[in-house]
Amino acid sequence: MTPSNPRVPARICVAGCGYWGKNLVRNFHQLGRLDGLFDVDQQRAGAFAAQYPGVRLFPSFEQVLADPDIHAVAISTPAEHHASMTIAALEAGKDVFVEKPLALTAEDGRAMVETARRLGRLLVVGHLLIHHPAIKAIQQLVRSGELGRLEYLYSNRLSMGKIRQEENALWSFAPHDISVILRLIGQMPIEVTAVGGTYLQPNIADVTLSNLLFDRGVRAHIFVSWLHPYKEQRLVIIGNKKMVVFEDSRPTDKLMLFDKEIAWKNGQFEVTQPKGTPLPFAADEPLASECRQFIECVETRSESLTPGEDGVRVLEVLEDCQRSLSLNGQPVRCHSTIQSRAVAL
Repeated sequence: MTPSNPRVPARICVAGCGYWGKNLVRNFHQLGRLDGLFDVDQQRAGAFAAQYPGVRLFPSFEQVLADPDIHAVAISTPAEHHASMTIAALEAGKDVFVEKPLALTAEDGRAMVETARRLGRLLVVGHLLIHHPAIKAIQQLVRSGELGRLEYLYSNRLSMGKIRQEENALWSFAPHDISVILRLIGQMPIEVTAVGGTYLQPNIADVTLSNLLFDRGVRAHIFVSWLHPYKEQRLVIIGNKKMVVFEDSRPTDKLMLFDKEIAWKNGQFEVTQPKGTPLPFAADEPLASECRQFIECVETRSESLTPGEDGVRVLEVLEDCQRSLSLNGQPVRCHSTIQSRAVAL
C-alpha cells in the first residue's frame, strides 16, 4: 500500500492522540502528511480533528487498517498495545512507526521485527534521542576519535513525575538512554546489575540505578527517578583523551567538551581542573527530525536510523536490568540475539 512512486506523499494516520501522540499529530500535520486520526477516546480524537481541518477521524483501528489510502501508521498508545497493533498494521500492508518501548517483552519485539521482515514493511521505533542534534554531535566526536577510547558513560534522567501505573521508572525513562549508550559503544552489554526503590505503589520501582558492563571493560550506568526535586537530564561520556557532557535541562551551554589532563609526576597523579568548551549544535526539533525521517523512509523505502531491531536491543537490556532488579541487584549475564549498531551508522 506504499506509493509505487517514491516521491508520492505518504498518507499517515496517528493512532493514539494522548500525552505524546498529540506531538506526533502536530509534527506530521506540519510536514503535510497527516491524513487520519484514531483514539479510543473519540471525544479527544474529535477535538484534535477539529484543530486540523481535512484530517479524517477514524472510529476504529480496524477501519484505519482497512483503508487503502493510509500508507503508514504512527502508534502512540499505552505500551501494552504496541505489539498487537503493530503486527495487525504490518499484516494490513502498512508501514509502522511505534513509540518507545517497542513492546513490553523482547519476545514480542522480535515477533514484530520478524513480521515486518517477512512482509517487506518498515518498522521504526521512536528512540527520540538518536535524532537529537546534540547526540548527533556526540556521535561525530566519537566517530572522529576526538574523545579517544570510550571508558565510562553515565546518564541521569530525573524529575518529579510523571508517575506511571502500568510501568516502572526503568521502563518509562531508561529506553532513551539505553538506545544512545548502545549506539555510542556499538555493542551490547555482557552483564548488567540494577537496584531500585519502590515507595508509592506496590511492585513499581520509582527509582532505579542500572550498571552495564561491556567488552574491554567499558562501563555505563543509568540513574532514573520520578521522585526527584528538580528536573535533570544529563549524559556524560568519558574517553581516554577528552570528555563531553550533554545536559539538556540547562538553559544554555547544553553541550560541553572537556580536556582530560592527568599526569603522573613524583609518584602521584596531578590533575588539572578541566575547562569546558561549549559546542554548538543545530536547533532542529528532534521529534520533527524523527517524523521527517520516517516520512522519507516510507516514500523512498530507505532504512531508518532506528529500525525495529534497535527496539529489540533496548528491550533485551531492559529485561536483563529488570531481572537483576527483581534479584536485588544480582548480576545478570546478557545473551542478545541481535548485535548492536555501531556509532558510524
